[in-house]
Amino acid sequence: MADLQTVNVRREGAAATIELNRPETLNAWNAQLGHDLLAAVTAAAEDDGVRAVVITGAGRAFSAGADLRDLSGREERTTDGHPDVRKVLTERYHPIITTIRTMPKPVLAAVNGPAVGIGLSLALASDLIVAAESAYLLLAFVNIGLVPDGGSSLFVPTRIGFARATEMAMLGERVPAAQALEWGLVNRVVPDDTFAAEVAALRDRLAAGPTRSYAGTKRQLNHWLYSRMEEQLELEADLQQEMAGSPDFYEGVAAFVQKRQPAFEGR
Repeated sequence: MADLQTVNVRREGAAATIELNRPETLNAWNAQLGHDLLAAVTAAAEDDGVRAVVITGAGRAFSAGADLRDLSGREERTTDGHPDVRKVLTERYHPIITTIRTMPKPVLAAVNGPAVGIGLSLALASDLIVAAESAYLLLAFVNIGLVPDGGSSLFVPTRIGFARATEMAMLGERVPAAQALEWGLVNRVVPDDTFAAEVAALRDRLAAGPTRSYAGTKRQLNHWLYSRMEEQLELEADLQQEMAGSPDFYEGVAAFVQKRQPAFEGR
């Protein structure tokens, strides 16, 4: 894993910590981070010596979501000139999400700061989420004219129900860590100054626990709650590609870059 450019991987006994490492962008996802994260997650899943996985972010954020500057590039475009978000989702992001959900070992998301967009999807794909008090969670897609992706259209309602999932997806408002705990979106919220220690304690507990039992529990929950996950991911990708060709999306991105309120026209 030494050739990874945007992700750090550390081993602590039988646990592996995967750290998103683009702190200057609040760990926003660009093409390189997508490739690196997929490699790190796949390696952790396949390593029998790894009995628990922690995913976290470097610096003051878990992840700010997709790096919108990537969408101005030409490497991922459809024949009609729109960003090929479907290809990015199906070839790069979906394998990360499905690997986390299906690996036969527990995955802990240590949300040390904002978890936004696909960054939130990454956290929600994990088995357990511990958030720092100062963290917040945000389904920001609607704010640039997109729809939830990375599995969040599945993970959010299974955790907190239809009404709150609709609120998060359609209003695009921050959910502070304390509120996320009340809603059931995360498992634990801990003070910032003890966050690292409490994450380490839970990491070590999981790494020393009955790994096959954890794996069996994941299979049960996946079968009951996520048996149609692949179908839902495909729907997300199809709908997101539609949105990526809409005037509202281009307006949303322009407004974000220009730090102003978007003027959506509903098309």
